[in-house]
Amino acid sequence: MKKLEELYPGIGVDILVRGIKINSSEVEDGDLFVCTKGVTADRHDFIDDAKKHGAVALIVSRDIRDPDVPTIKVPDTNRELPYLCQKFYDYPDQKLRMIGVTGTDGKTSVTTIIQTLIGSDLCGYIGTNGRSCAGFTGDNPNTTPDAQNLYLYLDEFVRYGCKYASIETSSEAFFRGRLQAMKFDISAYTNITSEHLNIHGTFENYLASKLMLFRQTKKDGFSILNHDDPYYEQVRNACNGQILSYGVGEDNDLRIVDYQLFPDHSMIHFEYQNRVYDIESPLLGDFNVYNLACAILCVLAAGFNMETIIGKISAIKISGRLEMLKTNAPYYVMVDYAHTPNGISKLLNFVHTLNVLRSIVVIGQAGERDPYKRPKVGNVVVENATHAIFTYEDPRSEDPMAICQDIISELKETHQNYEIVLDRREAIQKAIDMAEENDIVLILGKGNETYEKLKDQTIYFNDLEEAYNAIATRKIREGVKN
Repeated sequence: MKKLEELYPGIGVDILVRGIKINSSEVEDGDLFVCTKGVTADRHDFIDDAKKHGAVALIVSRDIRDPDVPTIKVPDTNRELPYLCQKFYDYPDQKLRMIGVTGTDGKTSVTTIIQTLIGSDLCGYIGTNGRSCAGFTGDNPNTTPDAQNLYLYLDEFVRYGCKYASIETSSEAFFRGRLQAMKFDISAYTNITSEHLNIHGTFENYLASKLMLFRQTKKDGFSILNHDDPYYEQVRNACNGQILSYGVGEDNDLRIVDYQLFPDHSMIHFEYQNRVYDIESPLLGDFNVYNLACAILCVLAAGFNMETIIGKISAIKISGRLEMLKTNAPYYVMVDYAHTPNGISKLLNFVHTLNVLRSIVVIGQAGERDPYKRPKVGNVVVENATHAIFTYEDPRSEDPMAICQDIISELKETHQNYEIVLDRREAIQKAIDMAEENDIVLILGKGNETYEKLKDQTIYFNDLEEAYNAIATRKIREGVKN
């Protein structure tokens, strides 16, 4: 809590501010309401609702008639918000070593691995899978939350004794200005492929937003780059701090010498400072070889030694990422977050290396998100899977059938290995019922998320739970004992 006078010296109002909110429905007694402007809403229009809920002061960027509570006018409320939150929480980002990870795929995996390798007692995590440290776990509404939540979460880490924060930094977060007040000690990227063009308009704009992470890296910090990614040079040219790279070439700081993939683990040979390390990783797939390399190099840059890092690799677990369910059945079921053409392609290529017969994929595409990738996803799935079931996936205000029609819009007439089952629960059940001995069901797009956004409501829904329920339903129907 802070007095308004502390946040805005000279305002002449000695009123206590208990929190900062931008959503009027979330305002509580004592909150400061910041009238930001969103894509579809201007929070200036919700001032009366905010006051009704207990707002004691307002931050605005236009004249307000008879506000009857202390009101501070600033040129741009969106730009003001992160600096205000930073000050309100006593600059928690400056009390932590900030590790930011960007990329089209793999952000959740890398940031989670980093937290595991450093230790959750020292390192907090913020990303798609929520927020956590040794002291607590909690939800997170966005991959990279709005500033009023982001600084609240960082302050939580400080109060629980963390020294590091490993956070996913999305292109949208940079585009929306959520991270503009922050400097990073260590920045990293996994890969870059086309994504979120509905927000950025062009790939060039998308890439430019990704590069902001490296422009906001401290001069004495580190930039960790994937040397094998096609956009390595563009990223490198945007970097501050010392540049470290990972990849297969001999000129990398952390070299991927070779690796062998197995159904339940990977054997990897890394070279670092002229020494080869033989590592057994619980992570699956060649993409996770790169994710692990990225995370290891980040933790090395943070000052930890390789021996300490290797000792923690066996403890890595990433919820909702390549999560193989314990079915006690003759078929396999895997839940994964893959939702981009590149991520899906890599996942299916890995699955084909396993001792499985048919691959049955359940997947959709989010509403109010990049529509340009939908046909690409459709093609990747039907060309690489035995059978595809397209379904809803956070359709929001869009018609779920229209989204599915977008997905199949460019499929060749020769492709008959797909169907549409709009209800996601029914789609999962159908895929489970189709599975025969040594088949694999892949439920993609949501990972371990616990919601679906349908029109104007958010319902509880978890792919892992739904898959287990579908397996149990099939067993009951077939009279099979667990």
